[in-house]
Amino acid sequence: MRFRRVAILGLLFAIGSATLCLAQSGTGGGSSGRTEPAPVVVLDVKGTIGVGTVQMIDDGFAQARAVRAGLIVLRLDTPGGLVTATRDITRAILASPVPVAVFVAPSGARAASAGTYITYAAHIAAMAPGTHLGAATPVQMGAPPMAPPRDKPGEDQGTGGSAMDRKITNDAVAYLRSLAQLRGRNVDWAEKAVREAATLTAEEAEREKVVDVLAVSVADLLDQIDGRRLQTSDGEHVLATRHARLDTVEPGWKVRLLAALTDPNIAFILLMVGLYGIIFEFTSPGHIVPGVIGTICLILGFVALSALPLSFVGVALLVAGLAMMVAEVFVPGFGLLGAGGAAAFLLGGLFLFDPAGADIDFSVAWPVLIAAVATNALLLFGLIGMIMRVRHRKVVTGAEQMIGLEGEVLDWQSGEAGGRGHIRVRGEVWSARATPPGSPSLSTGVRVRVDRRDGLTLHVGPIERSSS
Repeated sequence: MRFRRVAILGLLFAIGSATLCLAQSGTGGGSSGRTEPAPVVVLDVKGTIGVGTVQMIDDGFAQARAVRAGLIVLRLDTPGGLVTATRDITRAILASPVPVAVFVAPSGARAASAGTYITYAAHIAAMAPGTHLGAATPVQMGAPPMAPPRDKPGEDQGTGGSAMDRKITNDAVAYLRSLAQLRGRNVDWAEKAVREAATLTAEEAEREKVVDVLAVSVADLLDQIDGRRLQTSDGEHVLATRHARLDTVEPGWKVRLLAALTDPNIAFILLMVGLYGIIFEFTSPGHIVPGVIGTICLILGFVALSALPLSFVGVALLVAGLAMMVAEVFVPGFGLLGAGGAAAFLLGGLFLFDPAGADIDFSVAWPVLIAAVATNALLLFGLIGMIMRVRHRKVVTGAEQMIGLEGEVLDWQSGEAGGRGHIRVRGEVWSARATPPGSPSLSTGVRVRVDRRDGLTLHVGPIERSSS
């Protein structure tokens, strides 16, 4: 009887243990079956939008595709930048199979000018408190316009200015309105941002439906947008961003180099250093180091110019200025050529970059220009001083070095042309003739002075000695 009870209890215990194990196994299997959220790639876009920014975003988007990211977050803080670079970035966002969220952050950041276009192009637009965006008017429209007369009564002249200004502005308006329509954001304010340089704070932007989300951090943003449905170039995506792993992409050396080179001041300095390095190597061959440094700087300067909105008027003024300053050395102009060259060089630096290629002030800084002009002037005056010293220096090589030397007659034969003979000059024996013809006859031991040289014959005359 007791055995039967023990057997029944053992059987019940075994059944309970098996049931518990199956339950735990089922629970564990369900836990392991839950998929981990796809990683979120974060890119920090700071400063002026340029070629380096485009390269960084291209690299980041490629990495996001490689790791099968569920979202790309562009943490944005920019005053604007190159028009071509901005359009490249917006095209990359529109063509991205991975959803892109633009987050204007941290507090105090801005998405001005080019940043407004990038924000409108994003699948999700977000801002942190204390940030702002807008002021998307093309930079050349900020100059005082010379409004032409209206072609027809009541014709809308837009923002005024020339036909080219209106054309550029209308193109920018259409571009930003198209992005607003694509993403379902405020179309009317997009036009105001271009025509009137309107701006909005983060709270105002959310209220005006310019941005979708207000968030204090990337983690807060990911929590708020979790579960949203978005349409990208490869179809619909449902975001699973809560507790997703963040992969922050740091810019590589190539991106940092491009960002530095596309600074107008750096590009201008590289051109000047490269130019002077090459000039010094040509004027003083054999030093090698100036030529190598000049070549490298000149190549880097050309790389920068290829990525910047170059104005050929500015280039022409720079070349003309340098040419006039060099010509001052060889053409006596009482400094007029040098002064004109310095003025042309200064104007060339001012107009070196085309403002139509950027939406912010993209020009060489005044201190850099003044320093370059001062350097040119110092080098010019130094070169003039060296040339003047060389001109007054006595000739020590070539045929001219014999003129003015004194020698002694070794033998002499008188004749109608003044005679001929041999003289000793600096320990060398030379054939000599009297000059001018008809001069007093020379004799052995007389001191003579060389007047000119004709091949291997010296023309000499007696040294007149003052009587005591």
